[in-house]
Amino acid sequence: MALTRRIAITMPMSNRLEDNIQLVQWAEENGYHDAWFSDAASPDSLTMLAALGTYIRTMRVGCAVTPVYTRAPSVLAATANVLGQVYPGRFVMGLGSSSEAIMTRFNGIPLEKPLTRVKETAIIVRHMLTGERTDFDLETLASNGYRQAPMDNPPPLYLAALRPKMIEMAAEYGDGVVFNLWPKKALPKMMEHVRIGAARAGKNWEDIEIVNRKVVLVTGDKQEGYDRFRAGYAPYYANPAYNRFLAWSGYEDAARELTEGWANRDRARTAAAFSEDLINEIALIGSAEEVRDGIREDADAGIHTHIIAPITPVDAIHPEARATFSAFTGDRFSL
Repeated sequence: MALTRRIAITMPMSNRLEDNIQLVQWAEENGYHDAWFSDAASPDSLTMLAALGTYIRTMRVGCAVTPVYTRAPSVLAATANVLGQVYPGRFVMGLGSSSEAIMTRFNGIPLEKPLTRVKETAIIVRHMLTGERTDFDLETLASNGYRQAPMDNPPPLYLAALRPKMIEMAAEYGDGVVFNLWPKKALPKMMEHVRIGAARAGKNWEDIEIVNRKVVLVTGDKQEGYDRFRAGYAPYYANPAYNRFLAWSGYEDAARELTEGWANRDRARTAAAFSEDLINEIALIGSAEEVRDGIREDADAGIHTHIIAPITPVDAIHPEARATFSAFTGDRFSL
């Protein structure tokens, strides 16, 4: 059976709980299927998800994604147990390795063996959600004697991935795969590695949901939108994980310029690495109809769930964000 195609709102869009209550209520009233929360800094997304439980009545919710280094498997499993009750049948636990900046620079945690750490976290958390006692002594993690109340309907685990080995592992060990910030020409290669990983686990790759956070901005001023993308996402692609991903995607020169410009604190050089053509490969910037057409193209290429992520500051809900979200309400858009 074909998987449902879904439109999601990205969360949190503000540090204020009241702002996020208003946003999820608006999204639910206007036909959004999902709300997906990023989890990198303040506000804590899993806590926010719990706080919003009485306000989200029908939408599916997920975290894309919680870093596996900042929470032990027992903490993740215990949290999933609660959120699975708050959102019965509507919560997805997303796990990933995050980035060097967030783990090492922000938290002082070495980003070691990310593929193995994500895989082993998924294995242990899935076991814990069954209520069985743990007995694991793995390469990066161990857990012995832990047991929590079993869940009748444990939430699925989706794993974030960028490049081949991680994508294959995510498809093999996860219930879904989470993508982010890919250039268009990389997607066919990424989908091929989903197929490889699924086959390794004896799964039908078409049964694996692909969730994608898409950078989108509805605007009449594309140049301003491009500049906003450069300012907001140069730090992402200067980080080793995303920089290597950009090079693997076929943009070796841009990846090198980003690395060198960032290392030399040369903002002009770093920004110049993002040509308009490259930005258009990664993001959707333009009229409401243009960005809607772009999401339809992504759906035709294999994306099931589209997280609409406006290019706006996270400390307030800006008019541009509202205009971007409004382009995908149920009365204006369908897949």
